[in-house]
Formats: sequence, C-alpha cells, structure tokens
Amino acid sequence: MVDDKQKQILLEIAQKHGTPVLVIDHEKIRTNYKEFKENLPRVQAYYAVKANPDSEIIKTLYNIGASFDVASFPEFQIVHKYIEHLPDVERQDYIWDKIIYANTIKQAETLQALDPYKPLITYDNIYELEKIKKYCPNAGLVLRIMVPNTGSMVELSSKFGADPAEAVDLIDAAFKLGLTVEGISFHVGSQCNNFENYMHSLGLCSTIFKESETRGYKLQLLDIGGGFPVKYHSRVKSFKVLARMLNSEIERLFPKDIEILAEPGRFMVANSAILVSKIIGKSVRQGKLCYYLDDGVYHTFSGIVFDHCKYPLKSFKEGEKKICAVFGPTCDAFDTISLSEELPELEIDDFLYAENIGAYTTASSTNFNGFPPAKVVHINQ
Repeated sequence: MVDDKQKQILLEIAQKHGTPVLVIDHEKIRTNYKEFKENLPRVQAYYAVKANPDSEIIKTLYNIGASFDVASFPEFQIVHKYIEHLPDVERQDYIWDKIIYANTIKQAETLQALDPYKPLITYDNIYELEKIKKYCPNAGLVLRIMVPNTGSMVELSSKFGADPAEAVDLIDAAFKLGLTVEGISFHVGSQCNNFENYMHSLGLCSTIFKESETRGYKLQLLDIGGGFPVKYHSRVKSFKVLARMLNSEIERLFPKDIEILAEPGRFMVANSAILVSKIIGKSVRQGKLCYYLDDGVYHTFSGIVFDHCKYPLKSFKEGEKKICAVFGPTCDAFDTISLSEELPELEIDDFLYAENIGAYTTASSTNFNGFPPAKVVHINQ
C-alpha cells in the first residue's frame, strides 16, 4: 500500500525522469530475501534471473548472499561478472555454489562456452544428454522431472520435465555416458496457489532418490524450483504456510546431507517495483471513459500477456470512481491494459501508478511501434 509520502516520492521521480518510469526499491528486495531465508533456512535461494535481469538487482542479491538460476548464456554473463574480483581459489567453487543453468534445452554453442566452468546444468531427455556429453562433459547434471502444475498462474510442465517413471533410467544413461548426475529438480509452475503440488513433487523425488541408490547412484542435491506465491491479492495463499509445509516434508523425506536449493524469481522482485505512467489521451467510446497511457502491454504491462497477471491502476488524485478502459500507446488494439478499471475522472498529463510490477514486466518489454521501454530508477540501494 502506497502512503502519501511514497506518492510524493513517486511524483517527484516521474517529474524528474519523465514517464513511463519503473521505480525499484532495493530495500524490498533485501526484505524478500531475508523472509525467504528465515522461513526456509535449509534452502539456498537461486534467484531466477529471467524474472528481472536488471544488473542492479543482481548486484543487490549477490551482495546479500543469493545464488542464481540462469536460463541463457547472456544471463550467465550478467551474474558471472560479479566474481571477477575473487581469488582463483574462490572462483573454483563459485559456479556450483552460485549458479545453476536451469534451462533443460541448450544450444551447442552455449554448452561449449559453459564447459570450462564445470557448470551445474539441468536436462530432461536422452538427446540433451548426448549433446552434453559432446559439448559440455565437465558439467554436473540435475535431472528435471515433470510434476503437476494445476493451480499455478503459469504452467511449465507441458514444455519441461522428464516423466518420473523414466527418471532413474535417464540417471543411469547419464552415468553410462561418463557424466555425473548430482540431483533432481522440479518446478510446480509460477505463482503456485496449490501447495499440494509441492508435497506430491517431493514424494516423487524421494522415491527417485531411493531407487537411484539401489542402482548404485547416490544423489546429493534437490532443487525444488520456484512458484513461491506473491501476495498480489487477498486470495493468494501465505508463503509462510507453504514454508512450514516444505520444511516438514523435506525433513521427513530427505537426509540432512542432501543439499536443497530453490529458484525464486517473482518472490524476490514482484513487489519491489512501482510503475508510474502518464495519461497521454482521453476519449469516451460507446459511453465508456477511455484513457491512453504512455506504457502498455508491449512494454512494462507485458506481464498481462506473458505472465497472465493483472496490475490494478491507481490514481494520485481522489474522486468518484468510474468503470473505464485503459489502453497503451501503440497503434494496435491488442495494446489493451484493462477494459474494466475503476478510476476517477482524470485529465491528460495526469499520472497513474501500478504496484507489484517488478517481475516478468520490463524483462519482456519490447520496442514495438518505436516506443522505448520504461526508464528504470533504483532507490534504497
């Protein structure tokens, strides 16, 4: 909830830097990381860089001890530059301690570039194994399995993950190729509101761990993925409740010497950012008030399309609210932010703001129609 003092700060930033402008509060990022660690003390947080790859966010998380989940070589490079100052002896351990390449399908060129670092990477099929053997034989492997994604805002199981029934055979195949499988990973889908998905997935992984050991392969790592819920609205379940469930089930199913990691992205950055946008046009169409903003779904509001997320708009001005439509600036009717927003009567050049817009927004912003992405301003670094 934005108070009057914060509103004034946002207005001053908008007037100084122009709009649209995304204001990222690093104190909130630090608070989110602390909350994650306090509630899941056994789990190392590997921030999913794809949620928001801004280098200043990476720097803040690196400085407070986070690790990183990358899914492309450019993301790897964003993170890797922060170890250039470390002594060689520390660098040797850095990659595994700080980076997992968690995209199950990788280009040959990417594997070749990663191989000197002896990276930790995921796979989910025999064809990827053969590619890894050829181009990145020094990697440590994590097998990603397919798990239920029901109840998650963004479903991932249709694209990633091996059938759990094939898991041990794929582990066996890796070792027979001379590779080393370190552990198992899963992902219940982004913004998961069905906590039973985690419980079911942990049970599947425990079974795979035990069956692998009967074949002579002792796994040492479990990656529980992401999906940790952000409180976008009152119907979102509590992260603390999920954490208690996870802690209890991990303790019950897995030995103390198993390393546990996770890939929170949205959880770390969603509530860290507020977008300020300006009304650049106004009309009445078929009796409905319409506002046109200088940001839209091809830019910071891209999460409406790609992330299936809504960002309620709020006004700096008070007044009786009316149902209205809100559009972005591009010459495309698809650029529709909302057809049922509740806002007071406003004028051209008035400002609006949207909260909880730090994840999967500027990360998927474009330059479509010649409109540039929003400016980014960092505070409390």
